[in-house]
Amino acid sequence: MIKNILSGIKAYVGAFSLISKLKLWKYFSIPIIISLVTATIIGFTSYGLSDNIGHFISKIWIWDWGKETFTTITSVIGGLFVLVIGFLLYKHIVMALSAPFMSPVSEKIEIHINGDLKHNHRETTFQEQLVRGIRISFRNIGKELLLTIPLLLLSFIPIIGFGFTALLFLVQAYYAGFGNMDYTLERHFNYKDSVNFVGKKKGFAIGNGIVFMLCLLIPVLGIILVFPLSVTAASVKTVALLNSENSK
Repeated sequence: MIKNILSGIKAYVGAFSLISKLKLWKYFSIPIIISLVTATIIGFTSYGLSDNIGHFISKIWIWDWGKETFTTITSVIGGLFVLVIGFLLYKHIVMALSAPFMSPVSEKIEIHINGDLKHNHRETTFQEQLVRGIRISFRNIGKELLLTIPLLLLSFIPIIGFGFTALLFLVQAYYAGFGNMDYTLERHFNYKDSVNFVGKKKGFAIGNGIVFMLCLLIPVLGIILVFPLSVTAASVKTVALLNSENSK
């Protein structure tokens, strides 16, 4: 697993130069706009809701002594909760809406690597790509929430909470990598087979998603560059994995 995670991370090496070489930047213009708008909306919403959630939670403290301290703590907890859920929603919203624009990027990278597309690749329309992207995102949001909420609550436990925080980060990374890999997989597999493929290649998805999540921590610039870099890296790695599978 660790070897596969590192492989997914290493796929980012050369992503910049490949984007420039294949003249792919123009394909990222609309996804970058979608990314910026979504991040702005979620950011302002998170900022506004954090205090409200904090004050709501603080109502369970019925005593006057320590009320202010408890309210401060719950405001921080509320802020972290909204931030994590915001990250979750951000990546799935942008991935779903960007699907039709990322497919051509992945296709050009596959042609660059293989010389052409495999004869049995699936032909899909703009609408079909969008619908599949939304379907994948809804599926992943549901599963991710089931893991994220309990891990988020457990992460507040002193000392051992750090372990749960790390698991929470890896869960978010996995589903980010999942979405990036599917831009390539949609040409080769139907929905069910794509889910099964990524399930068997979890390490590569996590590796791709780790860099994706770290990019989002860079103010503004990270939001702009996260999709060009992560989609390019995921496409290169996924094509390599498909070639390996086909050669068996």
